[in-house]
Amino acid sequence: MEFARKGEFYVMTSQKQGSYTIADIDALPEGQRAELIDGRMYMMASPALSHQDILIWLSVEIFNYIKSHKGKCRVVPAPFGVFIRKDDRNYFEPDISVICDRDRLDERGCHGAPDWVVEIVSPSSRRMDYRLKLPVYKETGVREYWIVDYARRQVSVYLLQESDTPRVYSFTDTIPVAIYGDFAIDFSQLLDYLI
Repeated sequence: MEFARKGEFYVMTSQKQGSYTIADIDALPEGQRAELIDGRMYMMASPALSHQDILIWLSVEIFNYIKSHKGKCRVVPAPFGVFIRKDDRNYFEPDISVICDRDRLDERGCHGAPDWVVEIVSPSSRRMDYRLKLPVYKETGVREYWIVDYARRQVSVYLLQESDTPRVYSFTDTIPVAIYGDFAIDFSQLLDYLI
């Protein structure tokens, strides 16, 4: 297999591009991760430390809220498979998935759209998160989509069933979580955690 680097992602360059399936994802060597969008394979590079710090911090914040409210939703950080269109040509690994319908879950991943997805972007992964994944998340029924941008210190919140225009917050804001009426995340605490 041959790859061309596209920021954090590697795109398959073979003639097969556009016809990859989940079987090709399953056949990758141990430790290699990739996503599929309409049969196009995007290889994923290892994340940076700041990415992982944000991933852990947010996952814990969400988990603690759900646990303290005895909620039925599950929060699952990457790597975790989302069979977003329930076909064999689309497969995502969101940074954080919140799934409230537990019937969608099995040991392989989530079958269908999570209720809430968080992607943590770097400058090199913007195209993937803003342009390629956004319409798929909207089309498949993701209710809330957050793009956390460490470089810009901002969070774009898409309420996909209401509007295509995001609400943009800074890392000093307290951001309400729309799928819960009484939950908001104070991102100023993240800055304290990162320093």
